[in-house]
Amino acid sequence: MPIYDEILSPTKGMRQNGCVDPRESGEGRMRVTLIKQFCSMGAVLLLLPIAAGSLAAQVTSQPAATAGATQNTAPNGQTTAPADPKVSPAASANYAGPMDANRYVIGPEDSLQITVWKEPTLSGTIPVRPDGMISLVLVGDIPAAGMTPTALSTDIGQRLKKYIQDPVVTVVVLGVNSQRVFLVGEVGKVGPVVMTPGMTPLQAIVTGGGVTQFANAKRIYILRTTAGKQQKIPFNYKQALKGENSGVSLLPGDTIVVP
Repeated sequence: MPIYDEILSPTKGMRQNGCVDPRESGEGRMRVTLIKQFCSMGAVLLLLPIAAGSLAAQVTSQPAATAGATQNTAPNGQTTAPADPKVSPAASANYAGPMDANRYVIGPEDSLQITVWKEPTLSGTIPVRPDGMISLVLVGDIPAAGMTPTALSTDIGQRLKKYIQDPVVTVVVLGVNSQRVFLVGEVGKVGPVVMTPGMTPLQAIVTGGGVTQFANAKRIYILRTTAGKQQKIPFNYKQALKGENSGVSLLPGDTIVVP
């Protein structure tokens, strides 16, 4: 009889659950012990794949959780919030930022914030009049149109030295109303368009609602007055739509005519 048959034989008093009868001989006890060890090893081998699968599931879930909480690390070592996926790089690039105080030329109807350090009564929002002048306390009427914010702040500071010791003046352009072009004819919205840095005729037309279905795109032109003389500058609308350079740039006061 094979060894396993002898161990499991009822004549040896062996229970099916592997327990040993106290009356069993020493040789029988040894055989039962061997089979119990064999059964235990089998159970361990059966449980290993289950445990490995559970561990793999835990490891796989960790990168997913980590990816959801990914943060950007700034050069200084600080962490910042993840970038908003709704904000495209193109939209971010369209932000012009603060007005360049060394390049922008103040014009009539612009709105200025003039601040004199430690002198709140001399500070405030000052509009540029149609004649290009502004009115300030102590100083009176002074020209502002045609000057940069930096030049104007220096001029105001020089004038205030008669009344204040070492005045510190800051000029900020709050509203750009002088830098405008005008749309007339077959466009969505006739009237003035506030210029942005580098604005093209096509961009101005689009800002005004585009051309209508009755527009003659081949005859669009720009009216410009220079030194009292008016000139007519053709604008190739279809060429601009193709992304080609039309060779025409806008200046404040230009009028775009769409027949």
